[in-house]
Amino acid sequence: MPRSMTGFGRAVKLYDTREITVEIKAVNHRFFEFSSRLPRQYAFLEERLKRLLSGEINRGKVEISVLIATVGEPEEQIEANVGVIKSYIEALRSIKDEFSLPDNLTLSNLLRIPDAITVTKREEDEEELWNQVSETASEALSGFIEMRKTEGEKLKSDIKLKLDEIESGVEYVAERSPEVTKEYFNRLYAKLSELLEDRNIDEQRLLTESALFADKTAVDEEIVRLRSHISQYRELLELNEPIGKRLDFLIQEFNREVNTIGSKCNDLSITRTVLSMKNTVEKIREQIQNIE
Repeated sequence: MPRSMTGFGRAVKLYDTREITVEIKAVNHRFFEFSSRLPRQYAFLEERLKRLLSGEINRGKVEISVLIATVGEPEEQIEANVGVIKSYIEALRSIKDEFSLPDNLTLSNLLRIPDAITVTKREEDEEELWNQVSETASEALSGFIEMRKTEGEKLKSDIKLKLDEIESGVEYVAERSPEVTKEYFNRLYAKLSELLEDRNIDEQRLLTESALFADKTAVDEEIVRLRSHISQYRELLELNEPIGKRLDFLIQEFNREVNTIGSKCNDLSITRTVLSMKNTVEKIREQIQNIE
């Protein structure tokens, strides 16, 4: 079934030390275009996420957003440099005794000492992190794809109805075209009868003129091709693979054949039918811009 290029998926998973949130959204685009929003320290995940998504998404402008929050153990580890602090205290007390200064050393004073406190970030296990992010992203991707399928099914149903409309128009043109030639012959005969009155009418000449008119306005080939295009379109809509580009190419062929019929027709009712068909073809062309 066709899939829409518009979609959204979201997943939140809680692990021992992390809560991971992944959102995937996309709009239509001629090709696959990827962008990501990641915390700077996790930029190394971007290429892996791109490969994960490109394996399932063929077309569309896709953005993935990843939030990673620490739960449980803090990310930073804080340690006091006891040796450094002890050396500072001894040095300060030596100065106090040497110059008879008051001993007003406090904890807040010690915290101002350079390197008294060391803050180290807990080392990340990159593979463990990737496994957790990819699991969450895969869940979001499943929801994203499901939404695309749902939207694609709606597009498919609507396009099939519009194909029925075009097919009805094609059948009307196929039935009406021979009648137009007969009517041309009758009008020509009536006109000549009026002009020539009692004189004989050259019926062979009439037949020749009618044959030329029929050849000039013949749309048999266009009708055959349109019927074939409609059949191909219906077959493509049933495929379980990306079909957007093929649908786009084929709808251009629809437009070409309908325009040709319009340029050849010499009948008001056929002209009206052609205009209606052109309008329906344009509606389909707009819809398939959002099919993967």
